[in-house]
Amino acid sequence: MTVYFIGAGPGDPELLTLKAQRLIAACPVCLFAGSLVPEQVVAGAPEGAIVMDTAPMNLDETHAQIKAAHERGQDVARVHSGDPSLYGAIAEQIRRLRADGIDYEIIPGVPAYAAAAAALGQELTIPEVAQSIVLTRVSMKSTSMPAGETLENFARTGATLAIHLGVRNLREIERQLAPSYGAECPVVVAYRVGWPDQMLIRGTLSDIREKVRAHKITRTALILVGPALGEVSDFKDSALYDPAMPHVLRPKAR
Repeated sequence: MTVYFIGAGPGDPELLTLKAQRLIAACPVCLFAGSLVPEQVVAGAPEGAIVMDTAPMNLDETHAQIKAAHERGQDVARVHSGDPSLYGAIAEQIRRLRADGIDYEIIPGVPAYAAAAAALGQELTIPEVAQSIVLTRVSMKSTSMPAGETLENFARTGATLAIHLGVRNLREIERQLAPSYGAECPVVVAYRVGWPDQMLIRGTLSDIREKVRAHKITRTALILVGPALGEVSDFKDSALYDPAMPHVLRPKAR
């Protein structure tokens, strides 16, 4: 049997990949993170399948279900939100699978920052404004951050930041980022992106906390910070389609 770590995307069932849909429909065991993955995502599980919400379960309990499926020779769809490689907590699961000799495969999904950019209708990498995206988070009650991976350090780059697990810590985020980005730097808080109640709250480092508080948002939100999120219109066209810039597929300048 094989355990398939499946990226469900940010919430919209139509953002599942074809491969993800096929595997969910084929696996007789489906374990999904119900606090972040809508039930509609796993509604395509086969008739008679074991479908379990792992939100109230711990690592030992989820692994026990996988081992039981392994003994029965049944494939498992282990469905995570977004893309499993980003804060998916799959590393510790993989460690146990390897120790028990259980095969696994990772099926990528649409990450929240990509879905948020699509919902905003904009590009995050604008020429000569921002060409890098930093995917990070804040500690709060979760695992501590490695030394050096601080918001202050990332802010010095001027890159677009995609901050996970930080919506309840906006005051500290402002304190750490404002010296580098400025108090009026654009911020977007994307709440439950891809869900029916999706909300995109625009503001600046100086006022976003009050706007988020007014909507009583305390979880399931991604914070985007950086100048590329503003109303930028005077940027230079990229060289990709510049007729004066030849490349291997367009060898002659026009």
